[in-house]
Amino acid sequence: MRGDDVAEMQAMLSRLGFDCGRVDGIYGPLAVRAVSEFQQNCGLVSDGVCTREVVAALHRVSTQTGSGPGIAVLRETESLLQLPLQAQRRIAIGSYAGMAAVTQQVLRRCREDYELVTMVESDATSQAQAANRFSADVYLGFEQSSEDVCVVQFYEVPTFVSVGGRSLARAIAEELRQRIPELVVNVEGVRHSALRETRMPAVLCALGPMSLVSLKTSAIALAVQSALKTWWDSPR
Repeated sequence: MRGDDVAEMQAMLSRLGFDCGRVDGIYGPLAVRAVSEFQQNCGLVSDGVCTREVVAALHRVSTQTGSGPGIAVLRETESLLQLPLQAQRRIAIGSYAGMAAVTQQVLRRCREDYELVTMVESDATSQAQAANRFSADVYLGFEQSSEDVCVVQFYEVPTFVSVGGRSLARAIAEELRQRIPELVVNVEGVRHSALRETRMPAVLCALGPMSLVSLKTSAIALAVQSALKTWWDSPR
């Protein structure tokens, strides 16, 4: 029900114009619907079950298509043009072990600008589910980096990239570099569960070294606050 083979199926359906949502490798309701619609178009039994016959048909039809981004990327890009007004924006902030000081500062700064802000503290999948239930417009997660650098991450796999997540990650990285020049800040597309399973633009900030991060929590929060303001104006 989940894995790289499901992601490959989603990518092929997306390039063919069948909307299965973001390419996350999860065989959920949108994927079932897309498979059913594809089956119907191919004259197969429309039951949403991806049999060997369906896979063969997908590969056969896909040889006649290009290698463009597919409807999933285009749909996300389109949704970025319809973000809500400031008073209605919803932000979910995810906190992992050891990041309470940073996330509390980010929470406080976000609440200065937005009324609908929530904090989630649990494992990655639970955080993604909580952000989805909250109908967040943005997910911001914070964890400790395993190295002495900061890595601002967004969701990307070979067949899909979150356009909104990537642009927000770049905005946050740029603000961190300007406000805290001592930090080494990189931007990277990854498969992290919290980024894959959220339904909105999502960013995970892996911060390090902690000896410096712990002294710069206020500056980090200001960087995130400023990056969000910039991103709302140009989310792509």
